[in-house]
Amino acid sequence: VQLVESGGGLVQPGGSLRLSCAASGFTFSSYSLDWVRQVPGKGLEWISASNSDDRIFYSESVKGRFTISRDKAKLTVYLQMTNLKVADTAVYYCARWDGWAFDFWGQGAQVTVSS
Repeated sequence: VQLVESGGGLVQPGGSLRLSCAASGFTFSSYSLDWVRQVPGKGLEWISASNSDDRIFYSESVKGRFTISRDKAKLTVYLQMTNLKVADTAVYYCARWDGWAFDFWGQGAQVTVSS
């Protein structure tokens, strides 16, 4: 199983970025794939999920600004982030949910929001 994130970077407040998570080594359509972020020195924060039954969920902190989507042909999950705030600065991880816990994680993508 591999999850590989890409698309992080530096953006000004109010800007946009799209993160990608390319999956391999498992049946893509059978699992929920989520985005979790970590601010340096703080704990993990779950922010969004794309379930295997196509249901989508967001945390209150990103609802209305972030959009998760899943491309079944490309085996990739995306996180489109708009109206970014300084508080969104974090390392963003893609993680697979096996129904009980996150069992595989990507390497993380740094997102820095700064003027």
